[in-house]
Amino acid sequence: MSTTAAPLQIGPHIVQPPVVLAPMAGITNAPFRTLCREFSGGKGLFVSEMITTRALVERNEKTMQLIHFDATETPRSIQLYGVDPATVGKAVRMIAEEGLADHIDLNFGCPVPKVTRKGGGSALPYKRNLLRAILREAVSGAGDLPVTMKMRKGIDDDHITYLDAGRIAVEEGVTAIALHGRTAAQHYGGTADWEAIARLKEHVPEIPVLGNGDIWSAEDALRMVRETGVDGVVVGRGCLGRPWLFADLVAGFEGRTGDVARPSLRVVADVMVRHATLLGEWIGDEARGVIDFRKHVAWYLKGFAVGSEMRKRLAVTSSLAELRAGLDELELDQAWPVGADGPRGRTSGNNRVVLPDGWLKDPYDCAGLSEDAELDTSGG
Repeated sequence: MSTTAAPLQIGPHIVQPPVVLAPMAGITNAPFRTLCREFSGGKGLFVSEMITTRALVERNEKTMQLIHFDATETPRSIQLYGVDPATVGKAVRMIAEEGLADHIDLNFGCPVPKVTRKGGGSALPYKRNLLRAILREAVSGAGDLPVTMKMRKGIDDDHITYLDAGRIAVEEGVTAIALHGRTAAQHYGGTADWEAIARLKEHVPEIPVLGNGDIWSAEDALRMVRETGVDGVVVGRGCLGRPWLFADLVAGFEGRTGDVARPSLRVVADVMVRHATLLGEWIGDEARGVIDFRKHVAWYLKGFAVGSEMRKRLAVTSSLAELRAGLDELELDQAWPVGADGPRGRTSGNNRVVLPDGWLKDPYDCAGLSEDAELDTSGG
């Protein structure tokens, strides 16, 4: 069954096909975005990893590197995290006035404890007035830049917030909303609730809604659009170790559903070396780039016949020559493994969500939350 999807409109930007790379801490830096863009032929929207508003306003050195975009990136898309409306407003105005990006996405979906214990990420939409204040500051400070937001269904099954948050977003001038069909308590476990994504689309017909969760293939993306009516998809863990997934997504949305990337291990190895090389160039140090790449090794090799000792060896390399030499010892003519397109990345679920004291007492009162709750570092 074919799927047609209209171009996604994010302010003045047309995203066709309507495919967005999810911001992932420590992953979606400039080198990884470059790889994904290359495979997509430059089509789609590729969002930076999470940038903390406090660190941006203070011009933290690491943060200023994280917001560096390649000259070929357009539109330049930054995801911001913050819990203090004034600090978020300052960060957004800084981006707009200094021309640091073309699109701002706000993070209300992160479930990790260091974020939720401050009242941020997926904990924040529970406080309706705080959410409204942050969105109002962001939209007013952004000028002509479009502001979007990404969120989860809620904190847990007893504290569902996404419909209220969606309505607030529309009222405050947010351009589009992405919903991950899980609660914060679920983290990445279980199955994403695509029915909730469909309900949000029905609830806020005024603006585009994007769906996120359990998109492991182009067919999954097309099926999500068919089943939920969303205007686009956000892809996260499905592209870990598979930046060529964006070639599949483009082909699928353009009607070339049989055009699916199935790289041999030889091709995968070449991509691995290129990824590590780009990281070294971006960081300015080959060894640090290869060390940063280590986290990607298992994802790239998923399903291939590579012994445990070699996997461990490749995951502790510290130079491009060492990485290339190890890869060259593998049986590189292996075909793409059956089942390697499936789930990857973290799958833990049913976690206790760490929240500020008394956070759940009142969904509207946010007294006691100050700019001290802002994280001072960005990324992973």
